[in-house]
Amino acid sequence: METDSYPKRLVLIGGGFGNIQLIKRLKNYSSFQITLIDKHNYHTFQPLLYQVASGGLGSDAVAYPYRKIFRNYKNFNFRLAEVQEIDTEKNMLLTNIGPVEYDELVIGTGSETNFYGMENMAKWAMELKSIPQALDLRSNILQEFEEAINTVNMGERKAYLNFVVVGAGPTGVETAGALAEFKKHVLPFDYPELDHNLMQVHLVEAGSRLMPAMSEIASAKTKEFLEELGVKVWLNTAVKDFDGKAITFGDGTALETRTVLWSAGVKGSLISGIKEDAILRKSRYLVDETNKVKGYDNIYAIGDVAAMVTDKTPNGHPGVAQVAIQQGDRLGKNMIARMLGRKQNPFQYNDLGSMATIGRNRAVVDLPFIKFQGRIAWLAWMFIHLMTLVSFRNRVIVFVNWMWNYFTYERSIRLIIRPFTTKTKD
Repeated sequence: METDSYPKRLVLIGGGFGNIQLIKRLKNYSSFQITLIDKHNYHTFQPLLYQVASGGLGSDAVAYPYRKIFRNYKNFNFRLAEVQEIDTEKNMLLTNIGPVEYDELVIGTGSETNFYGMENMAKWAMELKSIPQALDLRSNILQEFEEAINTVNMGERKAYLNFVVVGAGPTGVETAGALAEFKKHVLPFDYPELDHNLMQVHLVEAGSRLMPAMSEIASAKTKEFLEELGVKVWLNTAVKDFDGKAITFGDGTALETRTVLWSAGVKGSLISGIKEDAILRKSRYLVDETNKVKGYDNIYAIGDVAAMVTDKTPNGHPGVAQVAIQQGDRLGKNMIARMLGRKQNPFQYNDLGSMATIGRNRAVVDLPFIKFQGRIAWLAWMFIHLMTLVSFRNRVIVFVNWMWNYFTYERSIRLIIRPFTTKTKD
């Protein structure tokens, strides 16, 4: 049972944007003894993972150790572990390092890829939700070029050089644009043995337009930018299957390819132990306007894994970083207010806008008061992402890499350090 005594054993699962902000809000409040549990020892800046995958950035540019972020926090502990189950009766987490007790729990496990029951796609397609996955994708891309050189069969060579991205949200669009720039600026020089025109980048979207969460203007401009880069855009095209050698579309047509990146859907990364009636469509935890999970007095969920269903948000808030950051901040303020015997305020999302980049000098930005595209949007995108990175060191690394890439047309981190082996190559 929850008590009003302090200090609280406040346990946080997952070191994403929301829990990072929550910890910052509660910095050095002795009334809370915070323990962060994560299966990695670093925070990942997910919006730039596609640049790690395409060789533009190293993994250290988008990651930062939790222990270093919170080095001067007297009320903070970190445990490298994976949570397997929540025992809500005993207020205990079952983990691979043993049980962890809590007075209050915040679930910030983010999202995972949703393959919508497509078993073959889950088996063969690549994902881009973590640094290991980004490194796997980068190695796979570079290895496909090497495989293409080693084969004399033109059909197989084309298959190795067909890259398919499924899903036209920010991840899909930005990855397709990065691959197209790789074809234009790197392939002809690093792989002169190959006809770089054989490399084809395909962006497949089941809906009628790209970037459906953004404005019609941004959607149209995104399509224009991608086609300028040579990306083949497939709209109103459902994907049926992928067997590791060819992707099959809803109308029965197929395209030979060895690399498919699936970015067409996500779902909340759930942990067993929470009652089924507190879970929305087996995907997200239902929470009230203070982010408290339905049916529990001491369990909260924030970010992608939380569904705050109201008249204004019947499906919950969008799965973007700003929602998680603002929910983490509000939850921290409410915890402090409750400790001081003050009123807690409901969460209200302040939509700051959306943006995406589609290669050099190409981006789209939708702000509440203005929409713009092109070079100015690209500069705005760069500035916002630089400022959002967790540390000054990361900002310097990313800025230097971006400037190098811009002036040299290079994506310089083209190293196959950890070779990726797919079952099709066994």
